[in-house]
Amino acid sequence: MQRSELVKFDLPDVPGVYLFKQGRKILYVGKATNLRDRVKSYFDDDLIATRGPRVVDMVTKADRIAFETTPTVLEALVREAALIKKHRPSANTEGKDDKTFLYAAITNEMIPRVLMIRGKDIDFKNKKSQDIALRALYGPFPSGAQLKEGLRLIRRIFPFFDTAKPVTVQSKHQAAKIEFNAQIKQYPRTFEAGEYRRTIRRVMLFLSGRGKELRALLEHEMRAAAKNERFEDAAEARRELFALDHIQDVSLIKDGNLTGLRANTASARIEAYDTAHLSGTNAIGVMTVIEDGVPARREYRTFRIRSVQKNDDIASLKEILMRRIKHPEWSFPKAIIVDGGKAHKKAAENVLSAAGLNIPVIAVVKDERHRPREVIGAHRVFVSDADAVLANSEAHRFSLARHRRARSKSIR
Repeated sequence: MQRSELVKFDLPDVPGVYLFKQGRKILYVGKATNLRDRVKSYFDDDLIATRGPRVVDMVTKADRIAFETTPTVLEALVREAALIKKHRPSANTEGKDDKTFLYAAITNEMIPRVLMIRGKDIDFKNKKSQDIALRALYGPFPSGAQLKEGLRLIRRIFPFFDTAKPVTVQSKHQAAKIEFNAQIKQYPRTFEAGEYRRTIRRVMLFLSGRGKELRALLEHEMRAAAKNERFEDAAEARRELFALDHIQDVSLIKDGNLTGLRANTASARIEAYDTAHLSGTNAIGVMTVIEDGVPARREYRTFRIRSVQKNDDIASLKEILMRRIKHPEWSFPKAIIVDGGKAHKKAAENVLSAAGLNIPVIAVVKDERHRPREVIGAHRVFVSDADAVLANSEAHRFSLARHRRARSKSIR
């Protein structure tokens, strides 16, 4: 397939899953935060360096592309796993077996747990893992890190137990009086067995890639509860529906098989910059650092904006970078991440160039809901989209936290 052929598939710029096909045969399944940009990246000149010969061979053989859109990247993640399990595409699974992948498992217990289990520890024939009977298995998931993050996000909507040991109760028919807050540190309501079983059914629907069916179920429950004046239950169903569509899944932007790309970015320091202000006052700029794909919080720095008197993100970014450059005792990064588009990227490049520094700049572009829509300039300098978005997300979180602190001090 050639790059010029992409236009006929009319790929949208929304999250979803894509399938490279040769006739009816599915060669590869992947997920994307932006289907159009993601598929387009398979036709970059450096494809063999970033993704390897197997992917290059797959693209050469493919003669068409199919896709499914999803409301969020999180749903694209579980849909990708479901399609890989169903079709076993050669470019996804060749040279691997089930033992190398990770799976999400629902235990077959009175109070089920949701666990992440490696294939080598699963007896698929008897649906067991060591001495644990399994009710359901979902996967395989190509990335263990993404599965872990995906389960964390799902648990924020439908809280479940993922403890190492089984959750026990005094008797089979007695509701377990266990505070979720003590178990998973995020759900304050008292545990009730019937409610928890409903939660697990919803988790199972989600993990099987049946998001539309799950939404229809929640909408039905919300209407029925409202009709019967069970307003608290109706409000809970409405909260779950809202959360499904608005979950902040930026940490799942990492797309496809970036193993080769990761190898090229090992031990690399990445810095990200962001600003926060209230009508141009109390402006704060921050620098966050990612090393080996992990936030290095000891390296974070805060800058109070001095020279900019109004709401001007580009001018604030320039000031922060110029002040950062005056600290050569801080290791210079392999790349710098800025929040914004091409104008922000160019402004940062100009500051670095004027200082005689040849440091690549990567821009993370947001959509109208302030979610990552595009990453500009990452692949050509061997930085993964995942690391770029992680750094950007950390910078945004840190700048807001610092700004709130500064604003509260000024109010006092």
